[in-house]
Amino acid sequence: MKKITSLFLLLLTVSACQKMPECNCTDFKTGTFEFVQTINGKQDTTRFVRTADEQIETYQGRTDTANVRWVNDCELIIQKKNPRNREEKKAISMKIVETKDNQYIMEYSFVGDVNKQLGTVTKRD
Repeated sequence: MKKITSLFLLLLTVSACQKMPECNCTDFKTGTFEFVQTINGKQDTTRFVRTADEQIETYQGRTDTANVRWVNDCELIIQKKNPRNREEKKAISMKIVETKDNQYIMEYSFVGDVNKQLGTVTKRD
């Protein structure tokens, strides 16, 4: 019993000493943002404005509107309002995993997909 208590205290101390990434998700719920990603070796930029329940994004000159549903302060699901094809009908799950200054790092994928990607989003306002 003494060994178990000692082990528990050691684990508690070690876990408390590990620095957790900063995560002020509420600062990024609304605003004007920019997401830069590399596709096939070319850098593309998506700009979007997010309100509490809607996101309007512009990518390669095309503007789309999506519904936004917050699961909690750091997770949201985006669903296009007027999808043009089967791929666009798929909802996207996003989770903010770290914030710093005017940027956040998100983990995202289609809802139900296990292959998650990371991306950095910059808040512009």
